[in-house]
Amino acid sequence: MQKVVKKEIALGNNKLTLETGELAYQANGSVLATYGETVVLATVVAQDAPQSVDYFPLSVEYEEKLYAGGKISTSRFIKRETRPTEQAVLTSRLIDRSIRPLFPKDYQAEIQVIVTVLSVDGQNAPDVIALIATSAALSISDIPWNGPLSGLRVAMVKDAMIVNPTQSERELAKLQTIVASNRKDVAMIEAEGDEVEEKHIAQAMDMAVKEGNKVIDLIEELTKTAGKQKTKYEPQKADAAVEKEVKEFIKAEIMKDFQGSASQDEGWFGDTMKVLEEKFIGEEGKISGKILATILEDEVAEFLRHEILVNKKRPDGRKPDDIRELTTKIGLLPRTHGSAIFQRGDTQVLSIATLGSPALGQLIEGMEGEETRRYMHHYNFPPFSVGEARRRGAPGRREIGHGALAEKAVRPVIPANDVFPYTIRIVSEVLSSAGSTSQASVCGSTLALMDAGVPIKEPVAGISIGLITDNKDKSKYVTIVDIAYQEDAQGDMDFKVAGTKNGVTAIQMDTKLEGVPVKILEEALEKAKVARFKILEKILETIPQSRKEISKHAPKVILIKIDPTKIGEVIGSGGRTINKIIAETGASIDINDEGTVMISSRDPEACQKAAQWVEGIVKLPEPGEEYEGPVKRILPFGAMVEILPGKEGLVHISKMATHRVEKVEDVVKIGQIVKVYVAEIDDQGRVNLSMITKEEAQNRQGESSENRDRFSSRDQGQGDRGRDRRRGGKRF
Repeated sequence: MQKVVKKEIALGNNKLTLETGELAYQANGSVLATYGETVVLATVVAQDAPQSVDYFPLSVEYEEKLYAGGKISTSRFIKRETRPTEQAVLTSRLIDRSIRPLFPKDYQAEIQVIVTVLSVDGQNAPDVIALIATSAALSISDIPWNGPLSGLRVAMVKDAMIVNPTQSERELAKLQTIVASNRKDVAMIEAEGDEVEEKHIAQAMDMAVKEGNKVIDLIEELTKTAGKQKTKYEPQKADAAVEKEVKEFIKAEIMKDFQGSASQDEGWFGDTMKVLEEKFIGEEGKISGKILATILEDEVAEFLRHEILVNKKRPDGRKPDDIRELTTKIGLLPRTHGSAIFQRGDTQVLSIATLGSPALGQLIEGMEGEETRRYMHHYNFPPFSVGEARRRGAPGRREIGHGALAEKAVRPVIPANDVFPYTIRIVSEVLSSAGSTSQASVCGSTLALMDAGVPIKEPVAGISIGLITDNKDKSKYVTIVDIAYQEDAQGDMDFKVAGTKNGVTAIQMDTKLEGVPVKILEEALEKAKVARFKILEKILETIPQSRKEISKHAPKVILIKIDPTKIGEVIGSGGRTINKIIAETGASIDINDEGTVMISSRDPEACQKAAQWVEGIVKLPEPGEEYEGPVKRILPFGAMVEILPGKEGLVHISKMATHRVEKVEDVVKIGQIVKVYVAEIDDQGRVNLSMITKEEAQNRQGESSENRDRFSSRDQGQGDRGRDRRRGGKRF
């Protein structure tokens, strides 16, 4: 029986508990983490990697279980969990980006991290708990890893910073950040905000680092009691003479052509590796491909550091704060609802906007229930964008992650549903990649939305800030604006910042270092702000404001709010009424439980006709209101007239004319259009109509009064005899 070790601390408004020894004890390391009633299990396993693998094979799987929230899938055919949800993929990436830099660079083993969500309470998010549990599992394992790390969410609610806010508090937050950190520095950031000032983001990062020390203390306590001895390993090394020969060849033959844009696309490294492999591996096999790739990376990184730190010169000739040349274009595609090209240097992205009915929103089923997304951003990265030919498949983690980042960046400026009642989908197609395609997608999305006539609150732009440090003295560094591919691949940081003129909407940061000081990130935020303003100028120069009208090819959408008790009347028995409206108008109609009726059609007249029909069904006529409608039925005592779509009233035979009417058919026929006004609504809600106008009714009433007066005068002149005659008797 394994020894069970349990440690806990107070964190935020809850207790964080880490436990090991009882569950999954055959893994190299396993930790059960509990926060509130949210529980996750993190396991890590290491095994020898195949010799053919020329990269560090780390995989992170974050598994959401429906049972964690007491749910069963709503699918009729598949009840078990299948492929990861988008949120699961994003959380896997978040953990991966946090822990990867802390593994030894030359470590050869294959590492698999699996985090299983066992319970969710709906208030305490499992993502940061999963990050902490992974950090703890790696720390107590025998796998070489330079941890631990803390993982915290910090939110700004009403100008106050809150650690690990509840779901209720997160709904009120203007800023949310997830920060992975060591004792002094930041290792990873994910942030989303509603146009937040940079100073508040710095405050959140600083708080996360300071409060994170409590988590690090807890993990170190657990490691002292339950930690295993770290495995010793021997990294693969090349023969010293061969390594020297490779380095001399790279310096003499490869790096001489490194300057300029040719080296700044993602295909450069692969093309260069082919040259090296042909010369140094060939048939003799002097060196492995894995070691050869490591040497090339080191030489490129060293060259970059020297050029930028010492010579103040970037590979493409730019200064540290320069942005590559910007090119923008809108309205490219004739049948789409909105389209735009955004190009920065050799990075080129085509973004397309499509508008649809509110009913077309994406229904997302998860552990904690269901939600509907009405704004979506999808990012595609085809192989031709880097000059490659490879098999296409389902969107990878990179595509899902970049798409989600761009979506998060633009979401705060999307108009509310009652202002712009459309489902909105943006697709960004990367046509050429040379670094920072995700932020180019943010800019392209803004242009496409404005071209589509979406009244966004403010244009959004994004930029990536890089970091180059001296390997021997980390206090020597340069932050660089708008990083190109090699500056991203061989640099120390990729700090993506998106926002409007008013503030930041999204941040994503990862690093190859064990951590980045907050003061460097503050500097990066300020540089990103200056660069963002320049890009916003270019966007507004291209299109000063959203188009006043949406595309003629986009559907017309009308929202109507009705009393939920009237939903049955609109639908009708067995759907008869709503199906009739759809059949006669050609419009699509959807109704939710709150009484929102969503009507859409590519034909504006059909949409308007359907809307009037629905409004007519739920409208309550008021006495005195005038209508014009067809006679639908004739009865012995009157006629039924349709005054509103699906709503009829009775015109009694006595209310059809000022004179006496013997037969209803003498006045009206079925299908005849007649003018009526509402005489009264009786106790049973029935509508009684009259074809006699108000003026005619008043004249008729006046004539009746005059007749009564004449009759009364005649009787008075005849005295008692007249009264007696009316009584039918005699006077005694």
